[in-house]
Amino acid sequence: MMDRIQAMQVFVRVAEAGSFIQAAQTLSLPASTVTSSVKNLEKYLQVRLLNRTTRRVSLTPEGARYLVQCREILELIEHTESSLTEDAKRPQGRLRVDMPGGIAHFIVMPNLQDFYRRYPDIYLMIGVNDRQVDLVQEGIDCVIRTGELNDSTLIARPLGQFRWVTCASAAYLKENGIPQTPEDLSHHRAIHYFSGQDRRAGEMRFVSGTEKISVPVSGAAAVNETGLYIKMCLEGFGLMQLAERVVSDHLQEGRLIEVLADWQPASVPVTLLYPHQRFLSPAVRVFADWIAELVRDGDSAIS
Repeated sequence: MMDRIQAMQVFVRVAEAGSFIQAAQTLSLPASTVTSSVKNLEKYLQVRLLNRTTRRVSLTPEGARYLVQCREILELIEHTESSLTEDAKRPQGRLRVDMPGGIAHFIVMPNLQDFYRRYPDIYLMIGVNDRQVDLVQEGIDCVIRTGELNDSTLIARPLGQFRWVTCASAAYLKENGIPQTPEDLSHHRAIHYFSGQDRRAGEMRFVSGTEKISVPVSGAAAVNETGLYIKMCLEGFGLMQLAERVVSDHLQEGRLIEVLADWQPASVPVTLLYPHQRFLSPAVRVFADWIAELVRDGDSAIS
């Protein structure tokens, strides 16, 4: 099948050079290829574009009109490609991203001004939830997910690992004591966290070396929103397990205290997911690089 764009380019170069041989030299193509390309184009258009003589080629009236149109088309293609290249350098447009509340509130939001300083022409639409979403059906460009992934046709870009901690408020620990081992949790209570992916809301999970255990812990309430989860812990309702990065300010300032440091929860992978595409949009690419930089630079959050 004839490449019509390439045939136009060859025709324009022959017309400008007035010679098949000179056009072939400037195009770094065999003369036979240039000649056959123009012949095939004329055959496709069913019109003669060039008059050939032994010394020179010249345009027919139809060829002269076609030359003007070819130049316009090729200039438009070049302009379109160069504008897309500029878009890649300065991404713009709407970008819909879904992410868990903890990442939205405690990682993305504190750094959002930096994102807009870098990419002022991106209109960011942040959806906050933990549920599985149909990216194509709901018009979502990419999602951030924590934890192990289900089998998916989406492209996954690993962003890093979040170190998780078990913690409670100082007031709770003063009243109920500090657990020294997971077995001590039978005398404690926890704030339970539930989501559509996790039905074991009443358990706390730990890793020590190669040993993994799950411990049932009683509690008075369960929530499915990170901000409320943290607030209840600060108010002394019980123990919780969460990414250290998300509660680092509370830990540093003593509002929350880590316990069972020798029995930490397993580190949790953080992943960016997006639909399979041959070419990733510039906006998604720069957002992915930016969020990966945030996760990577959070030294206290990386295991």
